[in-house]
Amino acid sequence: MQRFNGKVALVTGAASGIGRASAVRLAQEGAKLLLADINAAGLESVAAQLREAHGTEVACFTFDATDMQSCRDMVALAVAHFERLDVLCNIAGIAGGWHFTQMTDVQWRRMLTINLDSVFAISQAAIPALIASKGNIVNMASASAKQGQAYLAAYCASKAAVVALTTSIAVEFAADGVRANAICPGGVNTNIHATIQFPEDIDQKLMAKLYPLSAIAEPEEIAAAVAYLASDEARYVTGIDFSIDGGQTMS
Repeated sequence: MQRFNGKVALVTGAASGIGRASAVRLAQEGAKLLLADINAAGLESVAAQLREAHGTEVACFTFDATDMQSCRDMVALAVAHFERLDVLCNIAGIAGGWHFTQMTDVQWRRMLTINLDSVFAISQAAIPALIASKGNIVNMASASAKQGQAYLAAYCASKAAVVALTTSIAVEFAADGVRANAICPGGVNTNIHATIQFPEDIDQKLMAKLYPLSAIAEPEEIAAAVAYLASDEARYVTGIDFSIDGGQTMS
């Protein structure tokens, strides 16, 4: 299945995890790829893999998600490379857990800056190119956007805001032919999930209900949803927050 022949996709967070899996999936389906991350070595590794395995036309762009100008400059360089943009996948992000009363201003601000502000800056910069191509945006939110979770106040707030931002973009630019959707995964087998830090004295009963199926998803499962929402098969889908969470938000 080659749903992205002739299409150009920009994927942030592409050096690892869901971003990497999404880049691989889009490459398998024929997309030309613009890969972005703060991890330059990781990007080059993914790019080499895609060129060798699929003959993908791919370019890498290093950017800092804490710096709004860096986000905008990355988009400008990426769009200039292929002179078009059909799909924007905002996947770069961080996670972390703290007792609410012990969270610092720096921890709060960093979470919101990387998970929300960068999505705003990147999307805003990409909109003119997406209008020109009648393209679309796929934002990575979280099950945490839909369900408050202990010790994750900053993360929940940032991802809930991503959902709201996504739906606002979907409404504002529908007449221009631009779609915007968000994916809300539960636990996914990524470095972020494996290394997330929680306070030592957490209440385990509050954490246990996060995974009703007693398992987590693989990045490739989320990437499949990215590819669907980004494709023309989803031409009638916009403004949704699509849950892939093993029943987390139903419990």
